[in-house]
Amino acid sequence: MNIGDKVAGLLGRDENGNEIRFEDFKGKKLVLYFYPKDLTSGCTAEACSLRDNYQELQSRGYEVVGVSVDDAGKHQRFIAKNSLPFHLIADTEKTLVGQFGVWGEKKMYGRTYMGTMRTTFIIGEDGVIERVITPKEVKVKEHARQILGGE
Repeated sequence: MNIGDKVAGLLGRDENGNEIRFEDFKGKKLVLYFYPKDLTSGCTAEACSLRDNYQELQSRGYEVVGVSVDDAGKHQRFIAKNSLPFHLIADTEKTLVGQFGVWGEKKMYGRTYMGTMRTTFIIGEDGVIERVITPKEVKVKEHARQILGGE
């Protein structure tokens, strides 16, 4: 998915098994952020940046939803441990990461594997992708500022 592409319909199921649909966010911009794994240092820093600035994001018309391929139970533990005020989609079938083009080959410590590339999509009220913050651009500790600063 790229800037100008339209998002609609079912995005996935959250940590409680509830359907999350784009239409649930009518009248708001959606921050749909993809991250590799719950309960890891970088992903926790990113989620906490969004948590700490959540009220400001909401006051500026944004809603936040995180996505990883972790299951609902792990999402529940991640939310509880970090007091996250937003939902996390459990994309265990890798449907959404595939649709958005953020599932791919990664390298760490000389090892090659498949995983989620940390990417954030800012989707307008009309369902059109307005901005993409790519893996090389995401600063996990300052992610909310990146979103708010790019308005």
